[in-house]
Amino acid sequence: MNRHTKVALMVAPFLILGGYIASDFYLENKADQERVFNMVPFGHCDVINKKCILKSGEFEVNIYDEAGTTTLNSTFPLDSATFFIVDNDKQVNAYPLGMIDNAYYWKSPTPLRNKMSGNSDKQKLRVIANIKGGQYIAEFYTQTIQ
Repeated sequence: MNRHTKVALMVAPFLILGGYIASDFYLENKADQERVFNMVPFGHCDVINKKCILKSGEFEVNIYDEAGTTTLNSTFPLDSATFFIVDNDKQVNAYPLGMIDNAYYWKSPTPLRNKMSGNSDKQKLRVIANIKGGQYIAEFYTQTIQ
């Protein structure tokens, strides 16, 4: 074995390790860049009766209201989540959701149940869920059917 082959065999493991570390830094940086994804309702959306799922690819969010507390449950852990109620006058009220036990469940008290007191009431809602620089947004209507 000549001298160049020996040097190449001794340097190769360090080059492999350095390449692995550099690719990890590159992918982590790319994951943190801001991106916006649109979520759409999966079927009919009824937040009051716990039948509202929003989808964007493999990412899903389930939104429901229980005793005046709006809860958001996601398939991936979130960094933050905000829930919006849009009035008939196009006034937007934001409700930042707080983490419950882990990053998959978020909740906040909202007046949504009071606004949807009648049968077949319709309400415009918005949701923004943040995951590592990516924002998943949705604007949709919820309608109570009993």
